[in-house]
Amino acid sequence: MEFYTDQIGHIFELHEAPKRVISLVPSQTEFLNDLGLDEQIIGITKFCVHPKEWFKRKQRVGGTKTLNLELIRSLNPDLIIANKEENNRPDIEALQKEFCVWTSDIKTTKDSYQMMIALGKIFEKEEMANAIVKKITSNFTILRSQNFTKKSALYLIWHEPIMSVGHDTYIHEILNIAGFENVLKTHTRYPILSLNAIQEFAPDVLLLSSEPFPFKEKHIAFYQEALPNTKIKLVDGEIFSWYGSRQLKVKEYVLKLRKELS
Repeated sequence: MEFYTDQIGHIFELHEAPKRVISLVPSQTEFLNDLGLDEQIIGITKFCVHPKEWFKRKQRVGGTKTLNLELIRSLNPDLIIANKEENNRPDIEALQKEFCVWTSDIKTTKDSYQMMIALGKIFEKEEMANAIVKKITSNFTILRSQNFTKKSALYLIWHEPIMSVGHDTYIHEILNIAGFENVLKTHTRYPILSLNAIQEFAPDVLLLSSEPFPFKEKHIAFYQEALPNTKIKLVDGEIFSWYGSRQLKVKEYVLKLRKELS
């Protein structure tokens, strides 16, 4: 028997490595797959699209914020993997009363490393988790050492209303690693902006994310009219917002993106 403390300070005990696990976090679902936990994962959300095989055949327990609690209860998991931001607090607290729940809270890359190492320990996959973290940190060190031309940037996650990201988000740090200076570095969380405010910021680059709002080419035209001197680019939201093994793909993507924006 061992006691574990998650990233929101919740303590629970496990008698052995979990054998019936439900993941409520898409990026962490992908990481659990990379730890080789196919047999242990019995439930995921409808947004856990990676790996595709799991999305096709694993039991889906609702959306990240629209969980089917009764279905989760019927699956009788011995561990649930959640996230403070992606899942609703009442759902997490309800599940904590009945099951072991490990909840992450990711605002920085350091938080993501801690999450991966902690889950590696829980599942007795420490060597694999440590190897993934080591490769990610090496890649990020390489990116930070690049002589990128600093460009001011605004990263949008929603269209109506227009929403972006502040300095206390994981996305903010990835922007920094990619050599962008977030124009909202004095803002917190996910501020709502007017089109006039965006024009006043006049960023060098406007990045339109593929998620959670699926920006398309038509949105480039809309914002280009308001920002004629700004380079506008559709970007892969999973690269900028997914923590876990998805971070292994950041270096290659960022190097390509910066070349396209040079």
